[in-house]
Amino acid sequence: MPAISWPKGGVVSEQGHVVVTGANGWLGRALVARLAAPTDGRSDVRVVAVARDHLEGRALTEFASTFPSANIDIRFADFGQPGEFDQLFSGLVGPIEVVHTAGVIHPRHFSEFERVNADGTRKLAAAARRTGVVRFVHVSSNSPFGVNAITTDRFRQIEPYHPYLEYGRTKMLGELAILDEVERGLYALIVRPPWFYGPFQPARQTTFFSMVKSGRFPVFGAGDQHRSMVFVENLVDGILATRNWTGPAGHGWWVADREPYTVAEIVHTVGRALADEGHDVQPPRLNLPDFVGNVAEKADRFLQKSRRYVQQVHVLGEMNKTIACDISATTRDLGYEPRVDLYEGMRRSIRWCAANGIEL
Repeated sequence: MPAISWPKGGVVSEQGHVVVTGANGWLGRALVARLAAPTDGRSDVRVVAVARDHLEGRALTEFASTFPSANIDIRFADFGQPGEFDQLFSGLVGPIEVVHTAGVIHPRHFSEFERVNADGTRKLAAAARRTGVVRFVHVSSNSPFGVNAITTDRFRQIEPYHPYLEYGRTKMLGELAILDEVERGLYALIVRPPWFYGPFQPARQTTFFSMVKSGRFPVFGAGDQHRSMVFVENLVDGILATRNWTGPAGHGWWVADREPYTVAEIVHTVGRALADEGHDVQPPRLNLPDFVGNVAEKADRFLQKSRRYVQQVHVLGEMNKTIACDISATTRDLGYEPRVDLYEGMRRSIRWCAANGIEL
């Protein structure tokens, strides 16, 4: 499948469509907003925002109304009950690009992991190939590669799969489904973000801010575990930077800040950002021994083997781990450079909460 030339700034070089799955989600909204109001002022791209149901559709309709000059079409596909996805592309004229952000991290039902992350991705990618989509960007995760063995280790561009629990396993299956469709002719690329944050955040990110503010965010040991992070606008930059790639399909890149942070540094930076935005921040006082994280991980593994998922146990079991990546290949191949650092990104996130009436 020949590649199409996509200039910088998030706008196609000829009128075409960008289909965004998971458009009502955290990343999906940030991506739709960028495509609807590109940095160069052009608006000749037509965005197809994919909602899961009519409730999401109404929310997206209201969101789209804030971009009156943009061309935003809302369509439906429930990735929890994946059927035939060809209808998503019916009637679209011109080059079609897909950015697949839909996925389940914290499921309501354990089976959603498989149905959405694996089966949904497989069927969507097959439909995209049959339709003749010119570029398919799959948003994956660090979880197919697990955790770093030691704090100084970094995931490189090419790593063996070593999935962390069911989310990691099903995101791995999603990547493998993409690579299968590449073999059949789909021009697809993979973006792998670690922990991201920023505007349009879900409730769990609000909880993170509240815990740091109260001094009750759990820090294991000295907090010297390393974490790669990425502001959501930087992540959108990385997704759109894949348009600079004209090489073979099937490549994947990490999109994150330049260097990982220690957990202690993250907590300190978020606390400083909260204080500078006028919040009364308590010093960190929930320091836990490492074995508590290991016990939580064992409990999480037991629960997931029983096809049960408890978000708080899962998150606690990850917090004493290093999950860090090297973005040098992303910079080299795509020209990606993170524009917003952790402190500024957190301040923007806190301001977004205030502007939307979200109490921290």
